Order: sequence, then structure tokens, then C-alpha cells
Amino acid sequence: MKFPVPQTLRNIASLLNCNYVGDDDFPVLGINEIHVVTAGDIVFVDHPKYYDKALNSNATVVLINKKVDCPEGKALLITDDPFRDFNVLTSHFKPFVRSSLSIDPSAKIGGDTHIQPNVYIGPNVQIGKNCLIHANVTIVSDTIIGDNVVIGSGTVLGGDAFYYKNRPEGYDQLLSCGRVVIEDDVHIGTGCTIDRGVTADTTIGQGSKLDNQIQVGHDTVIGKKCLIASQTGIAGCCIIEDGVTIWGQVGTNSGITIGAKAVILGQTGVTKSVTGNTTYFGTPIQESRASLKEMAALRQLTKLLQMLKEK
Repeated sequence: MKFPVPQTLRNIASLLNCNYVGDDDFPVLGINEIHVVTAGDIVFVDHPKYYDKALNSNATVVLINKKVDCPEGKALLITDDPFRDFNVLTSHFKPFVRSSLSIDPSAKIGGDTHIQPNVYIGPNVQIGKNCLIHANVTIVSDTIIGDNVVIGSGTVLGGDAFYYKNRPEGYDQLLSCGRVVIEDDVHIGTGCTIDRGVTADTTIGQGSKLDNQIQVGHDTVIGKKCLIASQTGIAGCCIIEDGVTIWGQVGTNSGITIGAKAVILGQTGVTKSVTGNTTYFGTPIQESRASLKEMAALRQLTKLLQMLKEK
């Protein structure tokens, strides 16, 4: 997320009431998670295991819970609780906006788009031309929808990310300030839930078709012309490349990549990244022919054991 107006290191430190390392006027342009940071962004880190990754990332400001050597050209914000203070920044620069109307006046809706009854459209939503939004759809603030998009009844676009820190008193949620982006010619079935990015975008690529009852986690990017069948659960920060087919009841680990034109057969557990142009099956995932051969061999083993008992 980029700030509406560029900030300085001194301004951000004052907001968080924390110490800092760097020039007072060091530019601070936004906040982002580590996998999407760019120059000018703040990234937070609160465990020594990940210090080097954060310090060597593209972020130029590191919100950290210990004073360390600051890399050249970067700055530090030093606080006892970076997770908490990342939420402070989110709340300050992207506060929750209460709604009193079903369609916010700031929403932009293109020509020939039809909105069925009981649809909620939040602030700063953009919907393109010739779309059909069925009844009881919820479209959370800042969502971007292209042209010729169909969204089935009961679907929610822009729910918060499932991202928590375990504290002694309970789980503390990392606030979401990202978006959902639905490109042209996408069809989304009924009862789907597509979470917005924590700080960036969850994206459904042009021409992709999603069946009913599908969950897409935060910051996942689904490519163009993908087919995803019912009851699939895609975790956060995944990359599904162009032309992938995913059949029913598939589940994925977070952070995996499925290569272009791969086919994932039903009830597969995608436990790791896989290359494209291949059909996969099983949990843990493997090339489908190998998995099916193993299953056939197990059936033969049962017969062999029975024959040995009879002797």
C-alpha cells in the first residue's frame, strides 16, 4: 500500500513514538509485505530468523524490534512490537470506513452493468462495463472489477486476510489494506470468498472461470484462462500461472507456484510448487501417472498377501 502523500522517517517515527536510524527526511512511501516490497516501503520483522531477509529486501525502511547495523541506503524504525505498529500504520493511513448505504457514492459502475438486489458495494470500488453482479454479493472497498465479469450470488470479494500472531492472551490479527483485482471476462460462481491482499493485490486473471464455493487466500495471483472447480481452497501468496486447471476439492499450501497449463486432479493436496504442462494427483502431490501406478501396485500387493495366506 502506498501512502496518499509521501512521508518522512521522522514523521513515521513520531506517529509510532519510536526511535529510528536514518536521516530525518528519509522518504517513506508506503508499507508492504516482504514479497511485494519496493523502494520507499516499510517492511516489518520481529524474529531474528528473518532479520537478514528483511534487511536485504527491496524495502528501504525496516520496522524491527532490535537495533542492528543498518544497510547503506536504508533506514530503521526500532520498536518493541513491529507487528502492532504495522497495524498502527495501516489503521492510520487506511482506516476502516463505515457504510450506511448499500452502494457507496464513491463507487464507479460502468455502462450496461446490472446489479441485482441486496448487493453491497463499498467505497472506491470500480466495476467495468457489461458486468452482472447477482443478488447478495459483497464487494469490499477498493476492489477493481473489469469488463464482462459475472459474479454469482453470495460471493464475497475483499474479505480480510487470515493472518494472525499468536500472543499469550490470544491471536492478534494483522489488518488488511490491500485489494482484490478481477480482470476482464472472469466468471465467479456462487458462494466464493476471495480475500484481499494484506497490503497488495489478490488477482484473478483475464478469462479465468471459478466454480461455486471456492476460497482464494490473500495476495494470491491467478493467471489468465484458468479453470477452478468447486470446493477448492487456495491459500495465501500462491501463484497460479496461465491456463491451469484445478479440479474439485483441491487444497494448497501457502506460497506455492503451479506452473502454466498444469492440471491438478480432484482431492489433490498441493504441498509444494509444481511445474507446468503436467497432470498431478495425490497428497503429497506427484505426477498423476506415478501416483496411479503406485495405487495399482498396492492393489496387487493385497492380492499377493492373500495368495500367500492361502498357501
